[in-house]
Amino acid sequence: QLQLVESGGGMVQTGGSLRLSCSVAGGSFEDLAIGWFRQAPGSERPGIACITRSDRRIDYVNSVSDRITVSRDPAKNAVYLQMSDLKAEDTGDYYCAAEVLPAHVQRICIPPQPIYWGHWGQGTQVTVSS
Repeated sequence: QLQLVESGGGMVQTGGSLRLSCSVAGGSFEDLAIGWFRQAPGSERPGIACITRSDRRIDYVNSVSDRITVSRDPAKNAVYLQMSDLKAEDTGDYYCAAEVLPAHVQRICIPPQPIYWGHWGQGTQVTVSS
């Protein structure tokens, strides 16, 4: 059973930085695409970015592309979302999700809609305040 655990959330001031972690256990990490999602209060849970099994980053939201870094560490079965220049609108619960990506799929990732992702963490809360 694949298990994902997010960590690293908290309260940060506007303009600050934060690194979220997603630890993966119980599955074959190298076969997985990992996606990051943000859910603001009362809103849906759109995807932010995906990192493929071949370490290719796919951005789902262009407005944050220059403020995020997504990386994966196979040695630790972990994926990270580094966010900088944080804004109030970045506030929300952040989730990582996983889905198996076929080995021959190199240039694209799982679609950003949550329905396409089968495995989820419990989320970590990020609050950006001025």
